[in-house]
Amino acid sequence: MKNRDNQQDGPSAIDVLIGTSLGFGFWPWGPGTAGAVLGTAVWGLYAWLLPSYTCVLALTLGLIILTTIISIAPINRLERFWGADPSRVVIDETVGVWITLMAVPQSREWYYVLAAFILFRIMDIWKPLGCRRIDRHVRGGWGVMLDDILAGVYGAIVLFAVRWVADGAHIPCHKLTGAITGMMPDNPMSHLLAQMTA
Repeated sequence: MKNRDNQQDGPSAIDVLIGTSLGFGFWPWGPGTAGAVLGTAVWGLYAWLLPSYTCVLALTLGLIILTTIISIAPINRLERFWGADPSRVVIDETVGVWITLMAVPQSREWYYVLAAFILFRIMDIWKPLGCRRIDRHVRGGWGVMLDDILAGVYGAIVLFAVRWVADGAHIPCHKLTGAITGMMPDNPMSHLLAQMTA
């Protein structure tokens, strides 16, 4: 009869696949960015394939809710082996970037998608207005997920603001999103972007 303790030598494969977003969390140079890249790529694929933007929004919301729910228990189990909020767990970044991507307009221009990705990563690194408090005080799977969910909400709010300013002032959208996401010279946000691969 096998010793039950021998079955606890490492996390299960399914927990690892979920927590690391299909292994993207093992990317050595910025695993959080890798998780967000996966989320953006998945979103871009079905946003391109689905003809109705209502379907895109509905599918994104469904993925956010479902993925959050099914990720909590695996993250809790992974923390027993990898410690609290391990860097390899990036399913929270995948979910968080989906939230910001919901602010991309129906036209789905590439520069809005890029802006959503970078804005989410800025918010995830910066952790404004409650994100850092959640990160420090809420333990387990919910703590891992909630701070990135809130970062995704803040990213979406900023992207909606960018769209509103661009529409009202008739500014070319690609120039405004480029400035907002720290791609212009001497922008202070460029220092935050440099941390994405830290």
